[in-house]
Amino acid sequence: MSRVNIKVLADQLQLSVSTISKALRDSYEISDETKKKVLELATRLNYVPNPYASSLRRKKSKTIAVVLPEVADNFFSLAINGIQSVAETKGYHVLIYLSHEKFANEKTILEDCQSGRVDGVLISISSETNSADHIYKLQENNIPVVFFDREQEAIETARVTTNDFDCGFLAANHLLQKGCHKPAFVSISQSLPICLNRVNGFKAALHKAGIPHYDNQIIYCPDNDDMYKQIKSILQSDQRPDGLIASVEKIVTPVYLACHELHIRIPHDIKIIAFASLDTAPILNPPLTTITQPAFEIGKAAATLLFKGIEKSSFDLSKEKLVIPSALIERESTM
Repeated sequence: MSRVNIKVLADQLQLSVSTISKALRDSYEISDETKKKVLELATRLNYVPNPYASSLRRKKSKTIAVVLPEVADNFFSLAINGIQSVAETKGYHVLIYLSHEKFANEKTILEDCQSGRVDGVLISISSETNSADHIYKLQENNIPVVFFDREQEAIETARVTTNDFDCGFLAANHLLQKGCHKPAFVSISQSLPICLNRVNGFKAALHKAGIPHYDNQIIYCPDNDDMYKQIKSILQSDQRPDGLIASVEKIVTPVYLACHELHIRIPHDIKIIAFASLDTAPILNPPLTTITQPAFEIGKAAATLLFKGIEKSSFDLSKEKLVIPSALIERESTM
């Protein structure tokens, strides 16, 4: 059965589409008698308003898009909660899109967002994203964009991030203070700004401590399917690190599994610290030391900025760059 729309109501009542629309909105221009006829027919035919059709006429969809690389990461789940808390107060719907860490997916998603389906976009870019053209096109269509956590540095717009360089330095310095002499940094990308900033902080801490930096101390694991095998291979090598920093949350599980299988004791044989917002960090065996990002606050702040851009065209998003600090929470994996 086809969906009943305003045109169907108009045809059956021999009225114009405009009259039907005004009657449904209880406009003063329409008589009570006509309104009654329209509402009775709408009820009988189970008419349901189409928010997207009406939004195109109003030039507002009352919907925002949130583009994420994944949701398995607890950080993004918490960030969505922060975004939702703001969207609800504004009477907006939130559409969640997943790029699955693929640039091609992200590009297709943003092309879809240009159609007027959404009024604004919050985005955390994929690990493959090294181009900005698809984001420029959104801005050319007057769709405001705000980055959170992962940003595309070439785009001039608002961004809400954390102090990644400082935290990379903090994590490395923590391992050095705990007696590590061969710390390593495991990353998922050689181009993603948050990973580069964390790596650079790691390198700066080693340089300050007078520890030589070697290329094999930075380990790249871009492929989720091979991550466990790659980490296991590193832990079996003659150059096995005595401390390891996981740049993102999803590295934690393969590290713990590999250590368990190889009978490598944490923290006796290797100390582990991770950039993570895991609820399970305190109950892992051993409990995991983390650099914990304020995910909810980052999502909430990013959404607040986006709505300022949506509600006031004169609001200059390019001037808004907010850094919310993360915190080191020490647990037994580095003791």
